[in-house]
Amino acid sequence: MARVGTIPRQRMPEQDPEVRIHNFDEVPLGYTPELARREAERCLQCKVPQCMKGCPVEVDIPGFIRLVREGDFLGAARKIKETNNLPAICGRVCPQETQCEQLCVVGKRYEPVAVGRLERFAADYEREHGAVDAPPLPPPTGKKVAVVGSGPSGLTAAADLAKMGHKVVIFEGLHVPGGVLVYGIPEFRLPKRIVKAEVDFVRSLGVEIRTDWVIGKIRTVDELLGEYDAVYVATGAGAPTFMGIPGENLNGVYSANEYLTRVNLMRAYQFPEADTPVRRGRKVAVIGGGNVAMDAARTARRLGAEVIVIYRRSRAEMPARLEEVHHAEEEGVRFQFLTNPVQYLGNEEGWVVAAECIRMELGEPDASGRRRPVPIPGSEFALEVDQVIVAIGTHANPLVPSTTKSLKLNKWGYIVADPETGTTSKEGVFAGGDIVTGAATVIEAMGAGKKAARAIDAYLRRLR
Repeated sequence: MARVGTIPRQRMPEQDPEVRIHNFDEVPLGYTPELARREAERCLQCKVPQCMKGCPVEVDIPGFIRLVREGDFLGAARKIKETNNLPAICGRVCPQETQCEQLCVVGKRYEPVAVGRLERFAADYEREHGAVDAPPLPPPTGKKVAVVGSGPSGLTAAADLAKMGHKVVIFEGLHVPGGVLVYGIPEFRLPKRIVKAEVDFVRSLGVEIRTDWVIGKIRTVDELLGEYDAVYVATGAGAPTFMGIPGENLNGVYSANEYLTRVNLMRAYQFPEADTPVRRGRKVAVIGGGNVAMDAARTARRLGAEVIVIYRRSRAEMPARLEEVHHAEEEGVRFQFLTNPVQYLGNEEGWVVAAECIRMELGEPDASGRRRPVPIPGSEFALEVDQVIVAIGTHANPLVPSTTKSLKLNKWGYIVADPETGTTSKEGVFAGGDIVTGAATVIEAMGAGKKAARAIDAYLRRLR
C-alpha cells in the first residue's frame, strides 16, 4: 500500500470550460499511454479482487489493468471484450464510482484506481489503431433470436448470443441503432462515432440490425415468435413523465426526451445544416436532479442559454453523478435546491414566460431512502424563463407490452421478468433492461442483457 500511496490518481485532461460551452466536442480527452500506465501501477492486483463484484458485465478488471501496466494495450482491450462488448461506451458513461471503483481496495485509504478511465483508454487505443477484430465464432447452431431494441441491453444480448453461435436480428424503431446511447446522451459526453464503432463491432459478429422497424406496429412479438426461436425485449423506458401541473402544455415546455432526442440524434445544434430545428432558450429551467437533467442543462448551456436546475431536494440527495454536476457547475449552470415548480405561466401567444415555484424542506425518508421534500406554505416565488425542460424520469412505452398476448406486466406497465434470467410469463420471450426495471444505468441494462443471453442460450439448446 505504501508504494500505491506514492502515486496519485491520474487526472484525465479535459477541455477548458470556457471553450467547451461553445462546442459539442467531448469534454474529457482521455489518457495518454503514459498516464494510463502510471494509473495502472496503482492497482494492487488483488488475489481476490473485490472490484469485479461491482461489475455487472463481469470484466476481469485486474487482468486488463495488468496488461495496461505492461504496455500491452491491445491485449487489455481484448481482455475486456471477453465479457464486455461495449467498452468504449462503458468507459465513458458507466458510474464506476458506485460500482467497481467503490469496492477497490486501494480506495479504502486513497482514491480508487480509475477503472473506467483505463477501460476507455484500452478501447480507444484498439479502435484508433485499426485493430478491432471479431473473435472466432463457434459453428452455427441453426437457432434464430429476435432482439427488440438496439440500446445497451439489446446490443449486449445480441453480441453474446452471436458469440454462442446463434443467428441474431435486432429490430430498432429509430433510423439509427444505439437506443438511449444515441438519442439520450449528448455528443459531448458520448460521441456518436464511438457508439457507431461499438455497434459496428456487434455487426462484425454476424448480428443483423434492421432500423425503422417499430415492433408493435409493423410486426408484433407474437409474429416474431412465428419466425424466431426466441425473442428478447429490450425496448427501454423512454416514455416521458410530467408533473401534472398547470402550464405544462405551453409552448417552450419540453420533456427531456424530446429535447435531447432533437439535439443528440437529429443534430439540432447544427441547424440549418441538419434538418431538425430546436428552440434556443435565453433563460432555461431544467426540472430534476439526475444525469438526464445534467445532460439537458449542459446542452442548453451550449445552445447559449442561462440555465438553472430546479431540484426539490438538497444537493446531497441528487442522484446525478458527481462528475456530471461538477462539469455543469464549471460550465456556468446554476442550481436552485429545495425548490419545486407548482405551475408555468404563459403570455398571450401561449409561450412560457415564468415558472412559479415553492420552497421545500426535507422531512422523513421516503421509499427511496431519501428524505421526503415537503412544501413550505407561503414561500412561492416566480422565476423568469422562456424554456422549461422536464427531466423527472420516464416510464415504460406501452407499445410492445400492450401488443403482446399473455405477457405479464406490473402495475407501472413494466414487463415482469426474472432478474437473473430475463424469463417472462410468455414462452420463448425474455426481457431485460429499463423495460423491466424502469430507468437505470447503461451498465445495469448491459448486465441484464448478459444474463438473458445465457438463459436464452440454455433455452435454445433445450429445444433441440
